[in-house]
Amino acid sequence: MNLFEPRTPGDMNFEEILYEKKGPVARVTLNRPKYYNAYNTQALKELVQAFTDASYDDEIAVVVYTGAGDKAFSTGGDVKEYQSYYTKRPRDYYKYMGLFRAYLECLINLGKPSIARLNGMAVGGGNESQMACDLAVMADDTFISQVGTNVGSVACGGATQWLPIIVGDRRAREILLLNQRISAQQALDWGLVNRIAPREKLDEEVDKMVEILIDKFYECTRYTRAQLNFWKELSWHSTIGHARDWLTTHFACGEPNEGMLAFVEKRKVDYRGLRRKMAEGGNIEFLHGSYSIKCPECGAAGLPSEFTFCGKCGHELTADTASA
Repeated sequence: MNLFEPRTPGDMNFEEILYEKKGPVARVTLNRPKYYNAYNTQALKELVQAFTDASYDDEIAVVVYTGAGDKAFSTGGDVKEYQSYYTKRPRDYYKYMGLFRAYLECLINLGKPSIARLNGMAVGGGNESQMACDLAVMADDTFISQVGTNVGSVACGGATQWLPIIVGDRRAREILLLNQRISAQQALDWGLVNRIAPREKLDEEVDKMVEILIDKFYECTRYTRAQLNFWKELSWHSTIGHARDWLTTHFACGEPNEGMLAFVEKRKVDYRGLRRKMAEGGNIEFLHGSYSIKCPECGAAGLPSEFTFCGKCGHELTADTASA
């Protein structure tokens, strides 16, 4: 009896990913090309299942992780889902971050090597995902970037922890603070990926690496990975709990609302407007000012300070009539 019996991919009824096992190789594909392979909550749940199954399957020697199509490996979290759901229920973002943490830790703790096949751009959490893998092969016509400070978030789901280890402190700061694109050649030069290849030879380059990894001792490979993961896990476990809590709290603030709403509305973010508001004594932590106004008509308290009418009774609020 096998208490960790592997499953047949076709029986797992995945909706957002593709999962294939062929001989000693498992292939996991984010299958949301319409959304540039941004992962939503359901996709993360399915990725956890697939990577866990690949870990349990003793026939599997190597896991290849990629995205569908030719435009994106992954662009990270689904910003439309963030804006439509999590900005309205920040407490649920804590649960989401627990799921995201489990997803990356499934990759780190596979017990067998993983290869990120970068068929397209790896942006935000997409770059964090490929860094969670052991090795990466990248198409030479695509790019990597982080976008956290552009969209009202912080890339502390792997990027702030692992980029300094992989590329060094100064380059990590450049990637995270400037949010510019890192070309395939630059990613190779900086050590963000192991190989680059023309798009038509990407699979050939990945398969070369796969064939080498198959012919290695399992336990020796597993423990080599465990030792190599020391700095990655030290930085991760020292910070991810705090990051999860901070991001959850921050989701209720003005920055993610503006950044993600601008993304959904396909407009420019008003970065300077927020800075100007702050410099003039305004409040950017809350969408409409601090919850400090009390309606003199109905007594409703905790109204946003920028409201001009009471949200409960409709009474006009003025400097003379509104009281803290």
